[in-house]
Amino acid sequence: MPIRKVLVANRGEIALRVVRTLREMGIGSVAVYSEADRDELHVRAADEAVPVGPPPPSESYLRGDRLIDAAKRTGCDALHPGYGFLSENAAFARAVRDAGIVFVGPSPESIAAAGDKLQARVTMRRAGVPVIPGSDAPVRGIEDVKRVARDTGFPLVLKAVGGGGGKGIRVVRDAKELEPSLRRASSEAQSAFGNAAVYVERYLERPRHVEFQILADAHGRTVHIGERECSIQRRHQKLLEESPSPRLDPVVRARMGEAAVRAAQAVGYLGAGTVEFLVDRAGGFYFLEMNTRIQVEHPVTEMTYRLDLVRLQIEVAEGRPLPFRQEELAPEGHAIEVRLTAEDPASGFLPETGTVRSLRLPQGPGVRVDSHLYEGQAITLHYDPMIGKVIAWAPDRDAAIARLRRALLELRLVGVKTCAPLLLSLLGDQRFRRGEVDTFFLEEFVREEGWRRPPTLGGLPGDLPAAVAAVLHAHARQGASRAVLSGNGAAGAPSPWLRDGRREAMR
Repeated sequence: MPIRKVLVANRGEIALRVVRTLREMGIGSVAVYSEADRDELHVRAADEAVPVGPPPPSESYLRGDRLIDAAKRTGCDALHPGYGFLSENAAFARAVRDAGIVFVGPSPESIAAAGDKLQARVTMRRAGVPVIPGSDAPVRGIEDVKRVARDTGFPLVLKAVGGGGGKGIRVVRDAKELEPSLRRASSEAQSAFGNAAVYVERYLERPRHVEFQILADAHGRTVHIGERECSIQRRHQKLLEESPSPRLDPVVRARMGEAAVRAAQAVGYLGAGTVEFLVDRAGGFYFLEMNTRIQVEHPVTEMTYRLDLVRLQIEVAEGRPLPFRQEELAPEGHAIEVRLTAEDPASGFLPETGTVRSLRLPQGPGVRVDSHLYEGQAITLHYDPMIGKVIAWAPDRDAAIARLRRALLELRLVGVKTCAPLLLSLLGDQRFRRGEVDTFFLEEFVREEGWRRPPTLGGLPGDLPAAVAAVLHAHARQGASRAVLSGNGAAGAPSPWLRDGRREAMR
């Protein structure tokens, strides 16, 4: 059945991205916003907008009941979750479905199957997808860990069953470290996720992170749309992605693509998703996880395959078959994306807050900017520090790097520090240009190039002084932020007038 109106259950650049495709498709759009976001671009762009609560995500964008209520009140027949927030929450997807609303994404059952790390390991192994050697169940104590260690060998890694974001992980290099590492991993897992259970995997030294975009319809067709190299990351957070990977052997690429399709089929997948792999130094690859949503880095795939993945998501949710077969898909040229974050690399990546006083975004051939920035916008600590993405496409990788450097040099953003200087430096590094990267590359690059942390203050360890400074800095600017949020926006920045959640006019 055709979808008539979609509630976009997200914020920022991904919400704006979805709204734009909906408008091109002639489908109505409803934005949601917190009290801090009433002037955001996704609110202005949507046909309607509904408030869902105070600034903290736990009181707004993570309130599934409010999102579903907003969809019902505005007559939406579908809901697009974007990425982050509730996009991979099986209970939320089930509640949306139970409310008679189409969830633009896979079924709750597929989300649950892919999200359970141990269940996913077993499922992938049965489907013939390579997995890292390790345990398929939580370890029951130190003797259990020792037994698995005899099979996997050292080094190994202890991982929280309910983990994510690098928490509850301990690398163990010899038997002496096993017991204290198990205690620390279990304690951190309990604190972070309310679940002390951990499992064991072999630790891969200096792997690369390569993911495959997959797409599946309700008519039995599943395809992959190439790969993305995502090895440049800091603390498990990606900073640069490119397609195709500069160092993937064609034979290995074909095998990984086939494995990604099998992985999606094994969980009965529907819609757009990503199968992520770790690639070792010998070229072997292993299933890492499956992301049951559209990814932040989807634009590089769109630019090399000339597709609109959001449009395809909507069409699959309507029940339409995919308009192509695997053999009809081939990349053209090379695309690179960098994530622009409101962080200061010179201060240990301290989050930045402030008001965007002046803004000029890059333009020109082969350049795409996905961002929700505007002059007068208040950047706060409430949400993720990513404030945009700059993507460049060119016929080959060297030309794409040169184009992306040119684009970043055009960027002008006054009022908030960003990671743009670090990105420019990174794009000029000869090792990066040769494609000689792995998941440890960025951390080493930051150290070697002098992007150093501030000295420890007052005997306080780690990032605590920086965190305190960030909080004080935010409070100092609270008055200015309130003026932007509660007033009429910055001069020259059009703002919607909202009445009962509906956009009345633009001034």
